[in-house]
Amino acid sequence: MNLRIQELIAKDVPVSFEQSLPVDKLFAGNREVREAGPLQVRLTARPEDKVAVVEGDFACELEMACSRCLEPARVRIEAPFEEHFRQGSPPANEDEQDADVEYAPDGKVNLVPYVEEALLLHLPFVPLCSDNCKGLCPQCGHNLNEGECGCSRERIDPRLAGLKDLFKE
Repeated sequence: MNLRIQELIAKDVPVSFEQSLPVDKLFAGNREVREAGPLQVRLTARPEDKVAVVEGDFACELEMACSRCLEPARVRIEAPFEEHFRQGSPPANEDEQDADVEYAPDGKVNLVPYVEEALLLHLPFVPLCSDNCKGLCPQCGHNLNEGECGCSRERIDPRLAGLKDLFKE
C-alpha cells in the first residue's frame, strides 16, 4: 500500500486502497496475543491543500488471553484511521511544523506501518472472555468460572487483624 504524494496532488483524484494484511509477525513477540487473523484495511487518499489525507478504517480478529482467567478471549478490533502526509522535509523551525502531518522526503509513503501502529494502539488493555468472568482464585488459582474451589474468601484488613482476637470468648 504505497502512496505517491505528488502524483495524488497532481491528479487531484482520490485513490482507494483495500487490502488484507497478515499480522503474524507484528505479534510474534507478544505473549498476550495467541492468534491473529488478517488485518482488513479500507483507506482512501485524497489531496487537500498540498497534503495527502488518508482516511478509512481497519478491522482485525484476535485471540488474546483473558486478563482475569487466562482462558482464550476472542477480540474484534474495528477502528477508524486518519493520517496526513506532506512531501518534503519538516521545517527547521519547530513553530512552523504541523504536529498532525507526517513528512515524506521522497514523496513516497508505505501505509502499512502506520496501519499496524494504529492496530497496536487499539489493543484492549484488559481483554475479557466474557463480561461476567469470575477470574482465578487468589489463593489456589482455580478458575472460578468452572465452579467454586472451597477457599475462604474472608478478607481482613491487616491493620485491624489484632482486633479480631479481642472478641473471642
